[in-house]
Amino acid sequence: MTTGVEETVVIIVGAGPSGLATSACLHQLSIPYIILEREDCIASLFNKKTYNRLHLHLVKNFCQLPHLPFPASFPTYAPIAQFLEYLDDYAAHFKINPRFCNRVKFAKYEDDEEKWKVEAEVGGGGVRRYKGRFLVVATGETSDVFIPEVDGLSEFKGEVIHSTEYKSGEGYENKKVLVVGSGNSGMEIALDLSNYGAKTSIVVRSPVSFSLLLVTYIRASIFYFFYKTFLVHQILEHLKVR
Repeated sequence: MTTGVEETVVIIVGAGPSGLATSACLHQLSIPYIILEREDCIASLFNKKTYNRLHLHLVKNFCQLPHLPFPASFPTYAPIAQFLEYLDDYAAHFKINPRFCNRVKFAKYEDDEEKWKVEAEVGGGGVRRYKGRFLVVATGETSDVFIPEVDGLSEFKGEVIHSTEYKSGEGYENKKVLVVGSGNSGMEIALDLSNYGAKTSIVVRSPVSFSLLLVTYIRASIFYFFYKTFLVHQILEHLKVR
């Protein structure tokens, strides 16, 4: 079943931290918006696909969202439980109510109307249509699982899991475990496995410069903050022109 078209000023796709931050900024300026989320919760990557010992890998000042800082009681590197609590409080504070189970399948800009047309499949079947002057894609870059093709992997008799399925090193004591990749997840999972007594090895594709990695994260965090400010400013300027 296809519903009628719901119209607004801004359509946001994705209710992760970026989508929530954009929503809050629009809320502060009283700009109408709709936020669509394919899962049944906000920040689904953090809610459903993280391991137990996860802490934010940057100091909290770089990870808090616009207009609402982390509580002073939070540690420098917030654990996942506190970060999720913060995101829930953030959504409640700015009255952010995503349309959950809306999986966007189509988006097109209509030049004659100067508006975006968006279609989303909804849970239980059916399609919902939306229309807005602006479209913000906040779907993230690591939301979908990717396992590369590895020769011999299909014949391997042991357990093979993606990092999104990993919860803790409990149950891996004295087992040989190979971690592939030295990104944030790989490094922390390798440490967690070692702490639980696993015989852990890690495969790194290329040399890792930790000082360069830190600089990269800081730059990314600064860009993340100013991007939100610039994005909403551009929307506001377009609305003023009209």
